[in-house]
Amino acid sequence: MLPSFPPAVLALADGSIFSGQSIGAPGETSGEVVFNTALTGYQEIITDPSYARQLVTLTYPHIGNVGVNAQDAESAKIYAAGLIIKDLSARVSNFRAEDSLDHYLRAAKVPGIAGIDTRKLTRLLRDRGAQSGAIVAGKI
Repeated sequence: MLPSFPPAVLALADGSIFSGQSIGAPGETSGEVVFNTALTGYQEIITDPSYARQLVTLTYPHIGNVGVNAQDAESAKIYAAGLIIKDLSARVSNFRAEDSLDHYLRAAKVPGIAGIDTRKLTRLLRDRGAQSGAIVAGKI
């Protein structure tokens, strides 16, 4: 958990609400909530144009530990509208890292939310089908 980060909320079209901590840029974003079960490659996922205008849920619990770098980007910008994760690593540990995931999202003005039970969210999406959602991150 990130106790020093401001609060954030993820709201789904079916009325489900998830509370967590704001990561990345403060603000609001919306889109189709999708999930990815990959164990690695979070930077590649959020910079992949196929995730444009989507709120990407990463099911692997610890995200951000290897940071980000120019070589791992699939494109020159983040295409995902928002990022949903369980736990943002407090420390970046990789010789290739040029920045943290939090700073990378901030620089691109992409809101995200951490502290979410991503397994529960993934089961909900699997069982109830695709849904639109919104992240409100920062001052709530």
